[in-house]
Amino acid sequence: MRRCIVQRKLRRTSLFFTSALICLCLIIGYTMFRKCYYLSGRKEQSDQTNSRRLTEQHGIDCSDIYELDPVAVGKSLALRRQAIRVLDDEDIANATSDCRRYLASKGYGSIRTSELERDFPLAYSLVVHKDAAMVERILRAIYVPHNSYCIHYDLKSSPQFVAAMQGLARCLPNVFIASKLERVQYASITRLRADLNCLSDLMVSEIKWKYAINLCGQDFPLRSNVELVEELKALKGGSMMETVRPSALKRKRFSYRYALKDTQSQFHHLPVKTDQVKSPPPHGIEMFVGSAYFVLSREFVSFVQWSPLVKDFLSWSEDTYSPDEHFWASLIRVPGVPGGLKSSDPDVSDLVSRTRLVKWQYLEDTLYPPCTGIHVRSVCIYGAAELRWLLYYGHWFANKVDPRVDPVLVECLEEKLAERQAVMSTAH
Repeated sequence: MRRCIVQRKLRRTSLFFTSALICLCLIIGYTMFRKCYYLSGRKEQSDQTNSRRLTEQHGIDCSDIYELDPVAVGKSLALRRQAIRVLDDEDIANATSDCRRYLASKGYGSIRTSELERDFPLAYSLVVHKDAAMVERILRAIYVPHNSYCIHYDLKSSPQFVAAMQGLARCLPNVFIASKLERVQYASITRLRADLNCLSDLMVSEIKWKYAINLCGQDFPLRSNVELVEELKALKGGSMMETVRPSALKRKRFSYRYALKDTQSQFHHLPVKTDQVKSPPPHGIEMFVGSAYFVLSREFVSFVQWSPLVKDFLSWSEDTYSPDEHFWASLIRVPGVPGGLKSSDPDVSDLVSRTRLVKWQYLEDTLYPPCTGIHVRSVCIYGAAELRWLLYYGHWFANKVDPRVDPVLVECLEEKLAERQAVMSTAH
């Protein structure tokens, strides 16, 4: 009898603990569900907020920025003092993992172009190494379906950045990764080879483009595609780049051999001048200097691809300092080059060449209005108050633009260029 009573008590105790355990699990499960639901809602709300333009969130009208309205400019300055979240490389990699959704969200399917543009396709070489979100914005700003785009990422780039670039190339059929990649080192031949690798790939592209343009990760267009096409057609086969006679200081860059040395500088590897004097350039090439940036006709790029003179000049330039700043500038002066210039022609400075608008700190208040952004190594990273000046100075691309410095400028450039593309495409 006593044994039966003990067994009944044990069963009641076991049942009690089992029920308590079930209740506890239900409570924990419900709590976790509420928490997950709450976080999911917060994430969705955050995503929706992040998808809205900052100018919209903060009541900033780009037309007012364009007209230098003091209230609008003041709002943009106030926004710059806030901590603005910028998408990181992993965000772009994740976004491009679903191409269909990505293309729809970015409006790639609604791009309008004219017959003029479709008859005059362009090619781009983008040599980049970080900040996938900015690269993605540059690509969207210059993208039309009938152009061709080569992305060269640095072999030193992070895995997240590489994944983002590969995602962009996977989602957009006329965007591809260069077939040969370089470990780019500052002021060395590798920077020049990166562009040359893209140009080689672009030449075998199915798209028979008319001009090739190179960009870096802090450039931004100042012309819509249709406007750029109109201005490039006016070149009538000529190329556009900076090409000036070198100063004595610049001449040292290719009068002596340079060797890469390990340094503690931010660039890690920097070409260092040696005491070894270089032989004169091959084929009697007269030396000019300029910048790394170009707008090249297809005929000129074809010449670069097959010419033994160019091959010899490239080999000679390998141990010079920043060869990309004399290679193009000198080749454009070689007699017989398609669309070239005579060596006796006047200098084409960065103010005359329309390839890139760079504002140097030491020339402000004389050649340029003051920088409204910030200076980095004497170069202006533009602010929103320079929007109108940038669009009407006459150049095709701006350097440098960074949403971390002024997100309003980038959004307003995007908006103004989209407006121009829509109006001009309809007109043609």
